[in-house]
Amino acid sequence: MLPVMLQLYTVREELQNDFDGSLEEVARIGYQYVELALARSFGKTADQFKASLDKAGLSAVSAHVPYRDMIADPENNIDFHIAVGCKYIVIPYLDDADRSTGPHYDEVKKGIARLGETINKKGATLLYHNHEFEFADYNGKYALDDLFDSIPAELLQTEIDVCWVKAGGVDPADYILKYTGRSPVIHLKDFDPSAEKSVKAEYDLIGEEKKANAPGSFPFRSLGQGIVDIPGIIKAAEKAGTQWLVVEQDLPSPGKTPMECARESFDYLMSCM
Repeated sequence: MLPVMLQLYTVREELQNDFDGSLEEVARIGYQYVELALARSFGKTADQFKASLDKAGLSAVSAHVPYRDMIADPENNIDFHIAVGCKYIVIPYLDDADRSTGPHYDEVKKGIARLGETINKKGATLLYHNHEFEFADYNGKYALDDLFDSIPAELLQTEIDVCWVKAGGVDPADYILKYTGRSPVIHLKDFDPSAEKSVKAEYDLIGEEKKANAPGSFPFRSLGQGIVDIPGIIKAAEKAGTQWLVVEQDLPSPGKTPMECARESFDYLMSCM
């Protein structure tokens, strides 16, 4: 069975209100590993952050760190997360101007390659986490494929988010298999568009000063309660050589708290793996 992390972005508001208590609740659910996001916003040193994780019985394996933050101050932003224990540093998104449709895209690909070299030297691995916008056409292929084609695998690995692959009109299991040997970490996320006339991919991008969307702006659901074939994706992940699965739910299901959704997803995974 592949080990499971919780992306702490799922319970970000709980952490702001009660950092140590929320980490302990995550551990009580059954999670032993976590992926960080907004880690430096809590005002803790790396040692303090790790001490809180240790106290709760949790280990940080990976972290989402915005591209522009790392480019602006690579030493501080990368070293903090490695000191907490992360083996994977993840670019969680690209701003509009940095995407394939923006003016900085060629420069950004070179910047990502440089970050990959820097992170490799520090003993960690750089990943890229997709949304749905990377499945737009770019010179006859998906923009996401162009990104991975442009940067060697030793400098950039994938963190495929299966919800956004599905929302982008692509089969997640097939896409994971396409990147066999390059998909060490996969984001598991579910959604149910059945009650919506149309589904627009809305989300808050980590690191942007933007108020959270109201629940229901995108029909996120706990794992197993939507249309994403989680068991099929897990089988593909195992075949592709994936080492870690991450539970993430950007916004809670209607009538549920983020922590309740984290528990539902964990229990579902334990029942199907």
